[in-house]
Amino acid sequence: MTSEHNHPVHSKEEQIKGLLERVSAYIEQYHGGSVEFLSLKDDILDVRVGGACLGCPLLPSTLQGWVAGTINQFFPEIKVISSD
Repeated sequence: MTSEHNHPVHSKEEQIKGLLERVSAYIEQYHGGSVEFLSLKDDILDVRVGGACLGCPLLPSTLQGWVAGTINQFFPEIKVISSD
């Protein structure tokens, strides 16, 4: 599927996965942690954190600031939750 300008059209889920990959790469490079896509259902994005994020007291800030903050710039309706 392409748009009128011949750019590929990606689903909301594909776009969110791409954003999440970029955020995870940043978190991995600078903080030693990771964030992984689990599911997207009814505008709820479920992610799994790993690496240095596990047990980190700053995890809520990382999830809301970096992960939800980035996703919500493009998809303000999405709520981010973490499954441990």
